[in-house]
Amino acid sequence: MPITVTAPAGVLTAAGEREILPRLSAALIEASGATGNSFFTAIVGGTVHILPLDRIYAGGANRPVVMVELKLPNIGLATNEAREAFITAATTIVAEYCVPGHKPENTWINILNAPDGGWGIGGRQYSGEALVAAAMAAA
Repeated sequence: MPITVTAPAGVLTAAGEREILPRLSAALIEASGATGNSFFTAIVGGTVHILPLDRIYAGGANRPVVMVELKLPNIGLATNEAREAFITAATTIVAEYCVPGHKPENTWINILNAPDGGWGIGGRQYSGEALVAAAMAAA
C-alpha cells in the first residue's frame, strides 16, 4: 500500500526525510487495525520526494505544502473513523518532522482507493476478499 510523501526542499528536517515514511507506515498499519500482521505490514511501503520549492504549488502559487498520498485497495481504511485516525496521525507526524514555522494548512493528506480487483502484488491480482483472506491467514 504505497504512501507517497512530496515535500519542498528544506521543509522536512534531515531526520524527517529519513524517518517520515516508517512512521507513516506504522500509522497506516495501526489505523487499519493490522498491527502485528505480517502480510499487511509487508505490503505497506512508499517513497519520499523532495522537490525544489518552485515545483510545488497550491492556490496557483509556490507554497511549502507537504503532501501525503495514500493508495489503498477499496477495503483499506473502510470507515470514516479509520480514515480520520490516519489523517490525524499523519498530520501529527508531518508536523513533528518539519522545520519550525511549517503551518498546519500546508500539510495535505489524500487517500485514494483502487476498485475491487485493481490491486496487484508480485504479478497477482487481488480482490478485496483475497486481500482480507491473506491478512487473516497471517494473523
